Amino acid sequence: MVIDRASSHVAKDLVVPENIRLLRLPAYAPELNPQEHVWDEVREKEFPNRVFSDLASVTGQLERGLPQLAADHGRLRSISAWPWIVSLILNAN
Repeated sequence: MVIDRASSHVAKDLVVPENIRLLRLPAYAPELNPQEHVWDEVREKEFPNRVFSDLASVTGQLERGLPQLAADHGRLRSISAWPWIVSLILNAN
């Protein structure tokens, strides 16, 4: 599992199952975290030049936009399936 340096990911109380290996990204390197790129895509495509009157409207927009991104496998793969990540998955024990 690829994780960033969020405090909850480095806490001493974090219990990691034996069948999981953690690959910690360098601190302050969001460009290496594919999750950050997915959220950038969502912000760019679902929220450009928009102002919402309440949180329910933001939630509604996310509920419409996230399934569209999830259904577009090619676009999602291009954002997150970088060669080093794919090689980790293929070489996992």
